[in-house]
Amino acid sequence: MKHLLRGLSIAVLIICCNFQPVLAQPMQQLPVDKNVRIGKLDNGLTYYIRHNALPEKRAEFYIAQKVGSILEEPQQRGLAHFLEHMAFNGTKHFPGDETGLGIVPWCETKGIKFGTNLNAYTGVEQTVYNISNVPTENINVIDSCLLILHDWSNAINLADKEIDKERGVIREEWRSRNSGMLRIMTDAQPTLYPDSKYADCMPIGSIDVINNFPYQDIRDYYAKWYRTDLQGIIIVGDINVDEIEAKLKKVFADVKAPVNPAERIYYPVADNQEPLIYIGTDKEVKNPSVNIFFKQDATPDSMKNTIAYYATNYMVSMAMNMLNNRLNELAQTANPPFTSAGAGYGEFFLAKTKEAFSLSASSKIDGIDLAMKTVLEEAERARRFGFTATEYERARANYMQAVESAYNEREKTKSGAYVNEYVNNFLDKEPIPGIEFEYMLVNQMAPNIPVDAINKFMQRLITDNNQVVLLAGPEKEGVKYPSKEEIAALLKEMKSFDLKPYEDKVSNEPLISEDIKGGKIVSEKAGDIYGSTKLVLSNGVKVYVKPTDFKADQIIMKGVSFGGTSVFPNEEIINISQLNSIALVGGIGNFSKVDLGKALAGKRASVGSGISNATETISGSCSPKDFETMMQLTYLTFTSPRKDNEAFESYKSRLKAQLQNADANPMTAFSDTVTRALYGNHPRAIKMRESMVDQIDYDRIIEMYKDRFKDASDFTFYLVGNVNLEQMKPMIAKYLGALPSINRKETFKDNKMDIRKGQYKNEFAKKQETPMATIMFLYSGTCKYDLRNNILLSFLDQALDMVYTAEIREKEGGTYGVNCNGSLSKYPKEELVLQIVFQTDPAKTEKMSAVVVEQLNKMAKEGPSAEHMQKIKEYMLKKYKDAQKENGYWLNNLDEFFYTGIDNTKDYEKLVNSITAKEVQDFLTKLLKQDNEIQVIMTVPEENK
Repeated sequence: MKHLLRGLSIAVLIICCNFQPVLAQPMQQLPVDKNVRIGKLDNGLTYYIRHNALPEKRAEFYIAQKVGSILEEPQQRGLAHFLEHMAFNGTKHFPGDETGLGIVPWCETKGIKFGTNLNAYTGVEQTVYNISNVPTENINVIDSCLLILHDWSNAINLADKEIDKERGVIREEWRSRNSGMLRIMTDAQPTLYPDSKYADCMPIGSIDVINNFPYQDIRDYYAKWYRTDLQGIIIVGDINVDEIEAKLKKVFADVKAPVNPAERIYYPVADNQEPLIYIGTDKEVKNPSVNIFFKQDATPDSMKNTIAYYATNYMVSMAMNMLNNRLNELAQTANPPFTSAGAGYGEFFLAKTKEAFSLSASSKIDGIDLAMKTVLEEAERARRFGFTATEYERARANYMQAVESAYNEREKTKSGAYVNEYVNNFLDKEPIPGIEFEYMLVNQMAPNIPVDAINKFMQRLITDNNQVVLLAGPEKEGVKYPSKEEIAALLKEMKSFDLKPYEDKVSNEPLISEDIKGGKIVSEKAGDIYGSTKLVLSNGVKVYVKPTDFKADQIIMKGVSFGGTSVFPNEEIINISQLNSIALVGGIGNFSKVDLGKALAGKRASVGSGISNATETISGSCSPKDFETMMQLTYLTFTSPRKDNEAFESYKSRLKAQLQNADANPMTAFSDTVTRALYGNHPRAIKMRESMVDQIDYDRIIEMYKDRFKDASDFTFYLVGNVNLEQMKPMIAKYLGALPSINRKETFKDNKMDIRKGQYKNEFAKKQETPMATIMFLYSGTCKYDLRNNILLSFLDQALDMVYTAEIREKEGGTYGVNCNGSLSKYPKEELVLQIVFQTDPAKTEKMSAVVVEQLNKMAKEGPSAEHMQKIKEYMLKKYKDAQKENGYWLNNLDEFFYTGIDNTKDYEKLVNSITAKEVQDFLTKLLKQDNEIQVIMTVPEENK
């Protein structure tokens, strides 16, 4: 983007004539947020420390490394990612052997859960580790987290035995992630990056290397690249900055500066005069897709902390927003040219040394030619004719509203948001001026950048050279794709496409045109459940309002009634299955989906509906200033689904495209088999197929939707957030009080869609490009629905997760992860389900399945260990305390209380502390004694193993 900035400077100088003096020079440096302390130790280590009050008594500890898979030698392919795994398998202060706890078990004793709060990722250019949501009440916990960062920096043990154990884990991670699209993207790299390091740099690496590398290769990589001049420590939270800085300096005092360090090269990406085109197919890819890149020079780090760079990013955001809106409009047409499409600007695929304007699209099996041409036409239309003033007005309003919302929430921002900013500043020199300065800058800059400036900017994004195309699709008989020559010819034709300027259809019509008389509040009771105020309206609607100060710019809403799709006959299952997707496909009131988006520009309010088996719901959120808009949207969503045959035909076209080759993904077969195993031939256990799409009855779906929402008298609404009740009561009465009411008495119906009883096993073979076995165990039975049993289920889930991680992942290297998921339901009948799912090498199916069953039976015989019980309690109590300051937590509590009668807050901490291993053991035993076990195994044919 270097030349974009160069070209922008004059334009910015021109438009800056109306700016305040502070913005008069485009190359003026942006300030650094005064609330973060940035420093560098003598050994070269950079650090960022900030006090932030939310969440209370919690902190985030990160170490970001400017190293990734791009720095590997050929014999090290995959070792950057392997090293990230090894960072959790023994370090100097956390050896994980008889001499002391490892990082994972130590963290879990403090309620810091592996995977959720303790994690890492490896990219092409960077590796980032995090310890999140750390309790700060105990200073020893903070000290230990600093020691973990220290060890990750320079004291990972890399023991032979641990390396060999981890080979299996990474092998299984590769197996589970090696999808058709990943295979195509990996094969495409040499074409996209000819004669470049980027031609082979996927972080997962080479499976041959993973299986066979000598120990010294990973130690060499660690010694060469994990060093202080390439590392940044980020600590944000409810901490004392001075104390943390002093501790950090002391802990890292023994880490030496590198001597004669290897140069950290940022490998360039060459320009290309002729298009680079790769066409790849795979049997397991469902639909064709295309990505088109127009490469640009990357912005030098030295130019990023400037007014010009900020203005450039604003212009990028505006151009992409408006272009994506146009593509979205096309997706709503009766015969859409693509199933999805998008435009963006950022790093060029895997490389940070080149940027790119990118276009993407996916299509039905035989539609990629049209999809590709259409996205190119829309980009060229924007380049040639620009955007309209009304499009820009809306895009700018939405942008300024988002910045205003962030500014309003500046005292309520969580630490994680700041961490992300500082990680990006360290790795990529992204500016961190602080929201106060950004708010001031945007309010002065945005109104003074005209649409003409955005249009001139758009003209620079589409280049005649530096074009790259990646086309991917199913390998399927009879499917044809354009040749490289045809794609190159299409790119050359862009400037001669026969196009007309875009016409922006705008309306100043209000959301609701008619005069709504509304209803009245007939009773009001303060001090109700959870400190809410209960309002009863004249139409029977009940509203529970809980004001909070957790977020300054948020109110969330939910309205619920019993009934749902269960009241409709089984014969209508095709319509039932599509009800939520189609009922509002045409929009609401007098507004299509596209027009509604235009009408809501600059507002922060949204409302949606949902009809489940047992309930119909309305959900929404808004900024306090847009509360009336949310109420108006609620009224229209409730009463006025808009019929639009063109939108319906568009949906059908996209659904057919989605379904026509769905079986290409082997997991479709597994999912279908599981459904059949659970529910047999129950008419509601439908598998939607392409041939069934034309059986959908649009008129009947709208009729069904209206039936579910024609009676508000049995609806209960919850409003939680920054609610000014006195100001908002008139709007509640006007809009919620105006909802139709016929006072019918109804509830849901039990359609007997019951899980199969007894023992059942289905093992089948499915050819897969990467041989893999997917295994599910499912246990079900009756169980009383109450708070204690929900807590016991959570204990069981977590205990099994820990056991299977230790036994199957770490000890056996047999899987990347075992997923244990339990659910306890109240309706239509009280039922407990425990599901255990994992993937493994087909040759290990029998052995790993035996371990699952063995450990499950051991849990039923002995219960969780004392160590696991303590870890689970720490995590659950920490999570409970954090939830107290979340609007969503209280909305869910209100919903739960009136849906099931359960108070999730009553003596919760006392209950958690009282749970014993024996109770968890008995809970599982009662489930297993009901003798309902379903096992589904998808493996591969013998010749595919």
